[in-house]
Amino acid sequence: MTYLNRWIAPLALGLAASLSLTACSQQDQPERPPLEGAAIGGPFTLVDKDGKTVTWDQFKGKWRIVYFGYTFCPDACPLDVQAMMRGFNAFDKAHPAEAAKVQPIFISIDPERDTPEVVGQWTAAFGPRLLGLTGTPDQVRVAADAFVAYYKKGEETPGGYLMDHSRIAYLMDPDGKPIAMLPVDKGPDAVAAELAKWVK
Repeated sequence: MTYLNRWIAPLALGLAASLSLTACSQQDQPERPPLEGAAIGGPFTLVDKDGKTVTWDQFKGKWRIVYFGYTFCPDACPLDVQAMMRGFNAFDKAHPAEAAKVQPIFISIDPERDTPEVVGQWTAAFGPRLLGLTGTPDQVRVAADAFVAYYKKGEETPGGYLMDHSRIAYLMDPDGKPIAMLPVDKGPDAVAAELAKWVK
C-alpha cells in the first residue's frame, strides 16, 4: 500500500461512517407536518342540517378534515369530496380506531342557496360521517377567513351563478392546529395514505 493509499483508506472509512450516522439520524427524526405553525384554523359558529349551532370548539380532541365548497358546484366540489370521503372510508376500514377520532366537515361558501336542509341532503350522498355546515354570509366569511379559504360569487348564467373558490381539504389535529392538505386531486388511495401518516 502506497503512502497515499494508506492515507485515503482511513479517510474513506471515516466518511462512510459519518454518512451512515447522518442517514440514520435523519431516518430517526419524525417527519414534520407540512402545515406546522401555519396560521390556519380558528373559531367559528355555523349551523348543521337541523339548524343546530355548531362551533369549532365542539371538535376539540378530534382530528378534523375541513373542506370549503358549495352544493351547486357542477364538478370540482363533488369530485374533491368524493375522493376525500372514499379515502376516509378506506382509512376507516384499515384503521377503525384511529378513524373514530376523525370528523370530516364540509362548509358551504354559498349561504344564499345552501340552506341547512340543502347542505344536509348533499352531504348525505357521501356518507353519514360527513358533517355539513352553513350559516349567514357573515358567519361563513368568518370561517373561511380563519382557514384562508378563498371564495367569490361568479357571474350569473342561465343555470344560475357559480362560485369561484379554493379547493383545499385541510387535516387539523385534535388541538385544531393545521397538519397537512389532503391530496384529493390524487384520489382516495392518496388521501387514505396521508391520513394514515398523521392520525395515530
